[in-house]
Amino acid sequence: MAKHLVLVAGNIGAGKTSLTERIGARLGWRTGYESVTDNPYLSDFYSDMHAWSFHLQIFFLGHRAEQYLEAANDARSAILDRSIYEDFYIFARALHHMGNLAERDYLSYHRLFELVVESLPRPDLLIYLKAPVSVLINRIRKRARNIETGITSEYLTLLDTFYDEWLNAFDMCPVLTIRSDDLDYVHQPQHLETVVQRIQDKLAGKEVMDLSK
Repeated sequence: MAKHLVLVAGNIGAGKTSLTERIGARLGWRTGYESVTDNPYLSDFYSDMHAWSFHLQIFFLGHRAEQYLEAANDARSAILDRSIYEDFYIFARALHHMGNLAERDYLSYHRLFELVVESLPRPDLLIYLKAPVSVLINRIRKRARNIETGITSEYLTLLDTFYDEWLNAFDMCPVLTIRSDDLDYVHQPQHLETVVQRIQDKLAGKEVMDLSK
């Protein structure tokens, strides 16, 4: 079977980890997850975003580049629950927009990001999970992570805007958009099978409709 490298992108609470876990188990693919519990900067970042934004972004860039290369060099197909591209186009941009990432740090980070990304092989597919901000807020509250208590609907709306702009210009690989509030791939096996079939068809180069309204 051909090897594939698939990335999952989407706003906070969109269901990336849940989908990555289930696709990995269903297809026997290698999985990769965002570094949260072993991230040495997160607690400092949430205490003082202005002081620690640059440090956090540099850590995530290194972590994701290493994860990406390991997945690309593995003989198995792989699915990663956050794309390295979101680091700059979504999150660094948002931090800069909100005044938490100084202009010189933002430009320095952008230059390093471009150098890192240029050395990476292209992914085979980007899965974009999308859900209304109201649904994202409810999911974030239900999972009750301490580090997410300060996330607001205004912030999620800003990220949504950046996602739309980024994906309108994204041309590195095919994109499959999935409305994760319409499909319950966690509890409904038939919904998971629908997603798996769309992924496989998309990787095979077939014309596939997005799973979105």
